[in-house]
Parts: sequence; C-alpha cells; structure tokens
Amino acid sequence: MKIIRSGTAPSAPGQEAYFTGTVRLDPLFQAEAPGRATGAHVTFEPGARTAWHTHPAGQTLIVTFGRGRVQREGGPVEEIRTGDVIWFDAGERHWHGAAPDTAMSHIAIQEAVDGASVTWLEKVTDAEYGG
Repeated sequence: MKIIRSGTAPSAPGQEAYFTGTVRLDPLFQAEAPGRATGAHVTFEPGARTAWHTHPAGQTLIVTFGRGRVQREGGPVEEIRTGDVIWFDAGERHWHGAAPDTAMSHIAIQEAVDGASVTWLEKVTDAEYGG
C-alpha cells in the first residue's frame, strides 16, 4: 500500500503550447511499473481549454466542479457538469475545457503506452470552441 498525501506535488500552470487561457495542473498520482496510470486534478478558468490531443490508451475525466465543454473530432461541442464522467477512446482526437462564463475542474486519468500518455496537436480555435 502507498499513501500519497494531498499537496505533496507542486501545482503547475498549463503550458501555453498545450492550453488556451489560465489552467492549473495538480498532479495526483503516477503509477510505478508495471502500472501505467497517471492522474491529475486540472482547473480551467472560464474560457480556458486544452489543445486538440489524443491518448494512446484512452482517457477518463471526472468533473469535480463547474461547467465545461468537450468535443470529439467530428462531433458537436457538448456541455459537461459537476459529477459527469467522460470517456475518450484510445487514439480519439478531442479537447476539453471550461464554459465561457464558468470555471471547471476535473480529474483526468490516462495510461502511458511506450512511455507516452498524450499526443498534443493544434490549438482549438475560438470558432471550434464556440461550437
């Protein structure tokens, strides 16, 4: 058994290359081999969002606060709220972030394959974000 104490990993700002707006990442856990799962609590200020990206083994989001938006490639922009659980399939191109007028936080859980848990792509345009 291993206990990871809350607040032991420092918060970090979302890197400008991968996020639009103000985003904070709070690491929660990173599995030790042979485990592959990682988790973080991510907070998006109103209008903030990820760039388009994929995960080699998929991703689960658990919304912990507020309202947000998600979009899968080819699909509509969808609203998400506190308590929602969202699953993106392996390799599915997508983005997620806060609503225009409300902050949103979620726990993001994904697995690494060959050492990588995400492939970042281009930024989401304002037109894409607006749906």
